[in-house]
Amino acid sequence: MKKISILGSTGSIGRQTLDVISQHPDKFSVVALAAGKNIDLLKEQISKFRPLAVCVEDEESASALASQIAPSQTQILYGQQGAETIAEMDEANLVVSAMVGASGLRPTLAAAKSGKDIALANKESLVIAGEVLTNEVEKSGGTLLPIDSEHSALFQALECGERHHVKRLILTASGGPFLNTPKDELEDVSVEVALNHPTWKMGKKITIDSATLMNKGFEVIEAKWLFGFDPQEISVWIHPQSIVHSMVEYIDGSVISQMGKPDMRIPIAFAISYPDRISLNCQTVAPESFGNLSFQNVDFEQFPSLSLAFDALREGGTMPSVMNGANEAAVSAFLSGHMKFTGIVSTVKKVMELHKTQTANTLDAVLQSDLWARNTAQSLIGN
Repeated sequence: MKKISILGSTGSIGRQTLDVISQHPDKFSVVALAAGKNIDLLKEQISKFRPLAVCVEDEESASALASQIAPSQTQILYGQQGAETIAEMDEANLVVSAMVGASGLRPTLAAAKSGKDIALANKESLVIAGEVLTNEVEKSGGTLLPIDSEHSALFQALECGERHHVKRLILTASGGPFLNTPKDELEDVSVEVALNHPTWKMGKKITIDSATLMNKGFEVIEAKWLFGFDPQEISVWIHPQSIVHSMVEYIDGSVISQMGKPDMRIPIAFAISYPDRISLNCQTVAPESFGNLSFQNVDFEQFPSLSLAFDALREGGTMPSVMNGANEAAVSAFLSGHMKFTGIVSTVKKVMELHKTQTANTLDAVLQSDLWARNTAQSLIGN
């Protein structure tokens, strides 16, 4: 039986992970949960899964939770240190890293240092600190298992051949809600419209990143660290139906893809059960399940964020961390009504232009660059 800790249990990925676990109580048990401030949902999760420990965002939330649950063996922790404790608990052998943004980096690193296998949904950890995290995983003997549907697809397709037989990786992108929106109409789109993703149901931050295609840029950088491919070996194709989740092109012209309905429980189940496969309560596919599939090249003028991501990957060092930090600040400003939609990418671009790249082989280096990027972005937003 796999014993699992979940970082981000009340978020979209965390909730769906617990749904998969609940379908197979003979295969999985929940050791610990880390959440934010959604005390009501966490209370329900504690009642159902009986974890040894939980973590919430701050001391106030911890006190509120303690007053609402009966005394039990569930320990209540809080803050950054609490999340790291959840990540490195001896009782767990697999950690699902599903916290949002850079906040997931330290707990994910704690899991890596303690030798856990990590089912990774927090792509920002690899974007910010790819070298640091992958080095820790290698040193401790753990394994990184991707949860993102695109990287899960690549992981499965890469098992069909040898590394030296691969020509390139092809990540697919739905194009989000603004695939066919004229560029000059993007400036005044509302938060509500930007959050209306055509195929996926996700958290607010990742949904906005999908609308700008910044999320796909993060996935390009993530693919480099997960699979060891250079920027020129990674392509992105627009695929509005979100049925083909990614492809691997081999040197003999074969293209191996992984298909499925846009349901995150599928890659979650693959990651937490690997190398086994488990059944899910999903409808059997039929021809009409997929319909007509189409692909097209990315319009980099329509989605300049993807160009920024390739630039950051080629530049290396602290530049990806800076790109992520600036993007998190800008997305937050848009969601709170303090910035127009087009201001997100223009802010990230400006911050990257102002940055002097440094090496990123230590945690301090990437955290300092992340803080600098956020402060610089906030200054630009304020002006």
